[in-house]
Amino acid sequence: MVDIMNYKNFDIFSPIIVVLLVILYLVFSFVAFNYHLKELVGININTIGIIFLGLIAYIIGMISIKYLLKNRKLSIKEEKLEKITSEKIILSCVILGILLQIINMIYLGGIPLFSGYLKAHAATRIWLLSYLLFLPSINILLAKYHDRRYYILFIVGLLLFVCTGYRTTAIAIVLSVLITIYYTRNLPWKYLFIALVAIFILLLVVGYVAVQSIEWQTWTLNPLELLFYRAGYTLQVLDHAVLLQGSTHGQLLYNTLMGFFKSSDPRVIVGLTTLGYAHSTTSMIFGPALLDFGLYAMLIQMFIIGGLMNILYYIQRSLGGIYVALYAMLIAHVIIWIETGPTDLVIILFFVISIIITIYTITIEKEGNKWI
Repeated sequence: MVDIMNYKNFDIFSPIIVVLLVILYLVFSFVAFNYHLKELVGININTIGIIFLGLIAYIIGMISIKYLLKNRKLSIKEEKLEKITSEKIILSCVILGILLQIINMIYLGGIPLFSGYLKAHAATRIWLLSYLLFLPSINILLAKYHDRRYYILFIVGLLLFVCTGYRTTAIAIVLSVLITIYYTRNLPWKYLFIALVAIFILLLVVGYVAVQSIEWQTWTLNPLELLFYRAGYTLQVLDHAVLLQGSTHGQLLYNTLMGFFKSSDPRVIVGLTTLGYAHSTTSMIFGPALLDFGLYAMLIQMFIIGGLMNILYYIQRSLGGIYVALYAMLIAHVIIWIETGPTDLVIILFFVISIIITIYTITIEKEGNKWI
């Protein structure tokens, strides 16, 4: 049994990183505005205010959890945990995820990374199942079982998902595994720095290759310009969303939950609503809730995300093991949400899976009495 409040005072991958990265994202955006990349024009000051209100709600959610968990202790239900995370089960899930991704590539008839047409159809039901199996399993495998051979599976899986052309998927895999290793292997700062630089380069390369492979694309931006432009463009979309609060009446949430099964993309609705044409468009972590239900819904969303991430952070810092893997997977996706927004069913499923596993395998106690 471990004191739940016993964790490091400074931690680069604590939930507060989301706040810092949003601010960095704004800096990138204003660089793009300053140089008028592809005629970006900037945003209204009210949009900045709404962003900071969202960040304040996120921080309040974090703080609320800190007080809720004060003077409580955690313990693991070992038998239940072993039933669902044995090495044989987790390894089988990783291999099955890799095999499904290979099948998906065969089904598509090519490599989506090099074809805009194939990329538009790469997120099949096979892809969804493959990603659902591979990402949590590879992180749990590396967190719980320290076998260097498993890094080969990580690299193979990463390369296969890179080939789909979705940079966010590649970044999620690399970033979550990095966070898992950071917590479970006492990764030295110099290696952490090298890994972060590698992730940055991967982001540039995959994003640039994916854009250049779109057959109808005529852009002439270099990889670095494209990175800054993307931030500025997405912030401008959010600026439109601020003026159109509540205009989609819950369609984004509905299509996030059901769209995959109906072959509809909530980000296309974002593009249609904010820009006037049907194009898959991101609106930052704040945009979808604003468009669906308005400011108060966005603040509630940010409060919930802040609270969930902080409780999972406390749990993984106290108990380690698979809880590190679950936290790493989720914080990686929340970081990606800064740009894309919460419009992916698969990530919501990751949250649901993580919460169920956590409730099923741990006990929270206060003053000798079981709380959960």
